[in-house]
Amino acid sequence: MLLLAAAIYGLQQNAVRISHIEVSEDVSLSAYATRAMQGHYFGVIPRDSIFFFPEERIRADILASYNDIAAVSVSRNGFTGISIKADYRVPIARWCGDATRLNLVADCYVFDTDGFIYSTTTTTQPINSFVVYEALPADAEPVGSTLPFSKNFPAIFDFARQLSTLGSPVISVSIHDGEVDHVLASGTRVTYVLGRERDAFTALVSARDNINLANGSVDYVDLRFDGKVYLKKK
Repeated sequence: MLLLAAAIYGLQQNAVRISHIEVSEDVSLSAYATRAMQGHYFGVIPRDSIFFFPEERIRADILASYNDIAAVSVSRNGFTGISIKADYRVPIARWCGDATRLNLVADCYVFDTDGFIYSTTTTTQPINSFVVYEALPADAEPVGSTLPFSKNFPAIFDFARQLSTLGSPVISVSIHDGEVDHVLASGTRVTYVLGRERDAFTALVSARDNINLANGSVDYVDLRFDGKVYLKKK
């Protein structure tokens, strides 16, 4: 009993209670730690004890409040402090609804490398300048949703960058019905089967001497059939 009393007394001492919070980015994040560390466990153990502070709750509260934060690390800084570091999401491109069904959204949104939609594009400049169109599940709210074909994005976006080397940059990418449409700044649409980016680009390069993607003379290029290139000129 005496040992328990001594332990509780020791936990009350300022030498082992958190009195300062260091934040690497947004200082307002410290408020979440301050609130989480108020009060006591079981009425006797202080929540701001360096040994028992609610690390998981601090992390969860911050992530629940900031969609643009992907991860939060909370670490001890001596016996009287903690450090909070937030890893912010990287805006990869903009999502603007489902163009094939004319289900466009009023505001476009940005998404990260995992296809997670977390913010409007009001103040955010994404890495890729083209717009992505893709359907979300019915009644799903954009912010907080993950785009269904996000695992295919690396290959799709590589294809878009490769297309841009042929004379005209890609301005939009539309994913629908197992196919992908790339619309170029010249007005040409390039269509291929989702997941067949390498074969599609190989076929396109093989026919590049007969196709001008830069001057707007081609309406669309169809790469959906193995080893075949179909096109319609304007």
